[in-house]
Order: sequence, then structure tokens, then C-alpha cells
Amino acid sequence: MSTAVARTRREAAEAAEAAGSAGTGGEAEGAGAAPLAPGARLWPALGAVYRAQLSRARVARIPLLFVATFQSVGIMVLMRGVVDGGPGEEARAVVAGSSVLVVAFVALNLLAQYFGQLRASGGLDHYATLPVPPAAVVLGTAGAYASFTVPGTAVTAVAGCLLYGLPLDGLWLLAAVVPLAGAALAGLGAALGLLAPRQELATLCGQLGMSAALLLGVLPAGGLPEPVRLLRDLLPSTYGVEALAAVLGPRPHWDEVVLDLGVCAAVGAAALAAAAWAYRRAAVR
Repeated sequence: MSTAVARTRREAAEAAEAAGSAGTGGEAEGAGAAPLAPGARLWPALGAVYRAQLSRARVARIPLLFVATFQSVGIMVLMRGVVDGGPGEEARAVVAGSSVLVVAFVALNLLAQYFGQLRASGGLDHYATLPVPPAAVVLGTAGAYASFTVPGTAVTAVAGCLLYGLPLDGLWLLAAVVPLAGAALAGLGAALGLLAPRQELATLCGQLGMSAALLLGVLPAGGLPEPVRLLRDLLPSTYGVEALAAVLGPRPHWDEVVLDLGVCAAVGAAALAAAAWAYRRAAVR
């Protein structure tokens, strides 16, 4: 535990130092010493936290990303014997849902565990003493975890299209689906980890959220009961799945695709705002 706290404090200090130098560069040196370090601006601080967290995730999360990708590809293989043959609506739903599931595993599940561990180990208290805006910590960490899902999502989507005979030319929409669904799920995961009173509950909430993304996102919506469909509509990643599934078909309705992406963006902004509020709340307790 002490090693984890030391590592968290070192990362936070590096992020704050980089953000402070970027946000206060060019100021007059003769202004005199201030009792406290000046607060860093949002964007330099966000970039510093993003780079620090991306470096950390690249080292510590590669095995888990492999597990998430292998899990999603395995689900597609299993579902190949369940859905109707040919590149139909069910096949598109399975491929799109399995691709976004990689995002849910990393951005929702692992981020909930990370913030739960950060709060339990005291690292959150150390972040709160630094001149880094709370929104920069949440957005930078969420962005790093969402970016980390890009390779696994691309591999899963390409493998699914080849497995189900779907066209590959619609996968360019991953450039929009991954950041939007990643923002929504990462914001949700961060909020769950910060609001959970105990680290074990944060881990449980992350696991339950990923299970919901698995059951409600991968299974074709046509065979689900109406109450389950309503729950599916409440899941932020559903709209990214619907948008990606639409462009894998022969004649996508672009107005519906844009609407789904817009809803996903709105939910992502709300989720990140809730996570920033949860960070402030947890930091002052």
C-alpha cells in the first residue's frame, strides 16, 4: 500500500510541476515569492495529467487490454453460432457491441477501480493539495484510459467484420465512437470510483457496469424484453454501439447516426461533469 501511495504522489507531483510550468511560463521573475504556488490553467494541467496517466497506463494496463480484447473476440466467436448467418442486423449488433465492450472494460471498470484505490490509499488527498484544477485530474485521467482502448477496439472490430462478413469501410466511425463512448464510460467509471465509500464497492460497481455493457450491448436488441430494452437505453455506450452498427450495414441512415453520436456526446459531458463534482466532494471529505 505504501508503494502505491508513493507512486501516486510522485505522479501527481510530476503532473502538477509540468502543469505549473506550462501555465505560468513567461511571468516576471521579479514578482516576489508567493506563499502558495499559483494555480495552473485548465488546459496545461489537463495535458500534463493526460501524459502522466497515459504513460502509467501503457506500462501497467497492457496485459489487461490484451484480456479485454481477447474477451471481446471470444464473445464474437461464441455468438457466431447463435445469431443468424450472414451480415444481418444481429451480426452488426454483435460486432459493434463487442468492439465498444473493450472501451467499457478499460474506461469504466478499470477507472472505477483506479479512483477507488486512489481514494482509499490517500493519493486523492495529495492531488487535492496541488495547484491542479479538479476537472483537469478527472478529464486527463479519463482521456488517458479512453485513449488506451483504441488498439483493442480496432482489433476487435476488424476481427468481427472478417468473422461475420461485414464490410470494413464503415470502421472509420471508430474515430468518433471511441472518444465519445470512452468519455461517457470513463466519466461514469470515475464517478463510481469516487462516490463509493469503500474501495471494494468501487471495484464491484465497475464490474457490474462492465457486465451491463456486456449483456445489454452485445446481445441483439430485437430479442430482448421491453423492460431490458429500457435499461439498455439508459446505458451510455448503447448509442455508440447503435451508431457503429448502423454504418456496418449497406445503407446507413446518417441522421440517426449523427443523433446517436450527439446523445453519446451529451451523456459523456454530463458524466465527466458528475465525475469532476464527485472529485471535489471526495477531496474535501
